[in-house]
Amino acid sequence: MTRTVAESPRLLQIQVSPKLTAMTEQPRTKTQINDATGKTVAENVRRLREKRGWSTYNLSAKLKEVGRPIAPSAVAKVERAERRVDVGDLAALAAVLDASPAALLLPLDDDPDHLLDVTGAGRVPADAAWAWAFGQRPLKVTPGREDADLLEYQLNALPPAQVRMRQQPLWRALQAADESVGDLLREGGAFVEGDDDYFADQVHRARRALERVGAELDHLEGTRAAEAAKLKRWAEAAKKPGEGDDGTSLD
Repeated sequence: MTRTVAESPRLLQIQVSPKLTAMTEQPRTKTQINDATGKTVAENVRRLREKRGWSTYNLSAKLKEVGRPIAPSAVAKVERAERRVDVGDLAALAAVLDASPAALLLPLDDDPDHLLDVTGAGRVPADAAWAWAFGQRPLKVTPGREDADLLEYQLNALPPAQVRMRQQPLWRALQAADESVGDLLREGGAFVEGDDDYFADQVHRARRALERVGAELDHLEGTRAAEAAKLKRWAEAAKKPGEGDDGTSLD
């Protein structure tokens, strides 16, 4: 016998699964980034955005222009460390904000006396963290294996041409000079009475490092001149078939 809904209102009642009811009643868990580097990225996105005078809507529009759309509300969540930033987001944010990826990953602090929290590495000196991020040296080295650890790091972190260049004595001299002069300039304003000997030592170290750069340049210049002279002799010898550059037979 056919019954209408009016005759049997129970036909409109829908049995809902208790499991589904429980699922719909549970509040959505808010994402919260708790690792050190994730928090740093959040802080740096806000810092660089505000430095440009952009709103979250402006940054969102810029990201959309480069093909990596992130809604303004999502940008705000990134800055509150409530949304994860994947590698694609990080690259796009760095490009749009005109900064290196390192400028998003690390705090704006390179004081060697300060320690930074780096996810996966723990607390490391601030200057060491930036040198690592820029491909200059590993975060940590094994005593007695400094050169080997540096080479292995460069082979893993840099393209071949950069590795070859950084193995040259002139490049190493430049790096040493950069560090010595950097130490001098960084600490120069902090000297107080009684530090004259220390200051003089820093100046001496910087001067010696720069002298080494000059010596390596002289060596490079001399090597190039010798090679040029050798090529010239070969060219002259080629004009006299059968003779070397000293007049002796090449046969």
